[in-house]
Amino acid sequence: MASKLQNSVRRAARVRRSLKKVANGRPRLSVYRSAQNIYAQVIDDVAGHTLAAASTLEKDLRGALKSRASTDAAAAVGKLLAERAVKAGVKEVVFDRGAYL
Repeated sequence: MASKLQNSVRRAARVRRSLKKVANGRPRLSVYRSAQNIYAQVIDDVAGHTLAAASTLEKDLRGALKSRASTDAAAAVGKLLAERAVKAGVKEVVFDRGAYL
């Protein structure tokens, strides 16, 4: 019997595999939410490197937020990531939901 972690890894790999089929060269937006912080990055799978990244751990956001895991924090991280992605020349992304259903 597979553990919860093994099932989660398998789900994430399945989602990533299906994204490659529909991405058409677009970068992938990956979001990770822990109990205390939010992390987001735009990844170019063809070149194999990160184009832009943002999290609630950054100095720009840390002082301005009451909680680093709230919806306000997620909006701030999204806005910062969007600015950095546009600066890097990204116009469209494919959302990678990972193992979240």
